[in-house]
Amino acid sequence: MRCPFCGNIDTQVKDSRPAEDHVSIRRRRFCPACGGRFTTYERVQLRDLVVIKSSGKREDFDRTKLERSIRIAMQKRPIDPERIDQMISGIVRRLESLGDTDISSKVIGEIVMESLARIDTVAYVRFASVYKNFQAADDFDKFVSELRPAGAVEE
Repeated sequence: MRCPFCGNIDTQVKDSRPAEDHVSIRRRRFCPACGGRFTTYERVQLRDLVVIKSSGKREDFDRTKLERSIRIAMQKRPIDPERIDQMISGIVRRLESLGDTDISSKVIGEIVMESLARIDTVAYVRFASVYKNFQAADDFDKFVSELRPAGAVEE
């Protein structure tokens, strides 16, 4: 593992333990060249996934990009960070188990929205506003009205 401080490729593992989510290994590393210490995480990856964008462009699946968008939607919500990590790991496992290495961005978005809807409706609406490209307040109003049970009355 390359040292993030000096670029040395010969770093040493000082400590390994399961991470909080129990699906990754947390490794503390030491660089003998510069004395720097840093942490890495190791996860199981079943297959290399490729995302097919709506434009037809293909790019490698990036877990950190998925995680960033979910964390933005969950920002300032009363959800335990460990629960968010579990949800992200579950989404990635579900994508890997689809059986195909090429996955459309639409499928990923739908799976994320389904997961967010079960955890937090505010985060669900936030994510949907970007995913569905809301342009005006009416878009929010229409979307939220679809979430309300039939016969529910606004105050």
